[in-house]
Amino acid sequence: MAFTAPKETYTGKVYAVTIGTGDKAVTFGGENVLPFHSFEGVTPNRPVIAVEIQDVPPADWADTVKKPYEAVSGDPVTWAKFCQDELKARAIALRLIGTHPDRENRSPADAVKTVKDVLAAVQVPLIILGSNHAEKDTAVLVAVAEAAKDKNCIIGKAQEANYKTIAAAAMANNHKLIAMSELDINLSKQLNILITQMGFDKEKVITDPMCSALGYGIEYTYSVMERIRLAALTQNDVTMQQPLLGDVGMYVWKIKEASASEEDLPQWGALEERSIAWEAETAAALMIAGAELLIMRHPRAIKEVDNLIDELV
Repeated sequence: MAFTAPKETYTGKVYAVTIGTGDKAVTFGGENVLPFHSFEGVTPNRPVIAVEIQDVPPADWADTVKKPYEAVSGDPVTWAKFCQDELKARAIALRLIGTHPDRENRSPADAVKTVKDVLAAVQVPLIILGSNHAEKDTAVLVAVAEAAKDKNCIIGKAQEANYKTIAAAAMANNHKLIAMSELDINLSKQLNILITQMGFDKEKVITDPMCSALGYGIEYTYSVMERIRLAALTQNDVTMQQPLLGDVGMYVWKIKEASASEEDLPQWGALEERSIAWEAETAAALMIAGAELLIMRHPRAIKEVDNLIDELV
């Protein structure tokens, strides 16, 4: 008697989100099964990896991840073109870290110029991220959302402290929106509800439940993402059916395992291999938990995760 593998059935579906314009636009989400369970249902789109760049040189990045960009990271336009042309990035995530009051404290006008210059230089979709300073991001993201009007970017991150202003700017200028809450499924659901109650299309929201690095609470991040995805699929909860974001690079490359020298900790092995593997493994775990959009830094880590996606799809 032939063996028939058991299959789960799901009542819900993740919203498909398209970003960018023209033939470079990309779509992620849209599945009606758990990640990579194509044997049980439909997984029409592969996860998207966006390569992270900054508006200022990455002085605080670990040496291992600064090195591949050392010839281009002095200018965000050159950096963006390198990611598009040389790394074949499907999307670019521009983090406006220079606007943070404790960094260069760049103005919204400075951010607007950077965004316009990058948009003029590349054709792939752009994710525009603030500095994670809620008050400053309110002014900066409103300005850049208007500057990038109709380019179908992702604007973020909208948090409880500033979501009304940022969501209104994204909605008025035809962008998608990242909604970030702090590792709590109930807070994530509440923020999604508040944003959609403003009239923002629930199918244009990307949920960021916050990220963590391997060895630094990733089990908790994994469980929150998994619960969100199960609520979306098994309970048909329309407030939880947005694609999930894993903002991997910013968390991985600040931990000790990604920067401690081989002289200090020889038992940990070669620093370059260790740190690249750390980003790749963190991204893979979050992707298996449900993340359809990843923001990563090191080209080799990105390549490894892309290869894994090829195998799984």
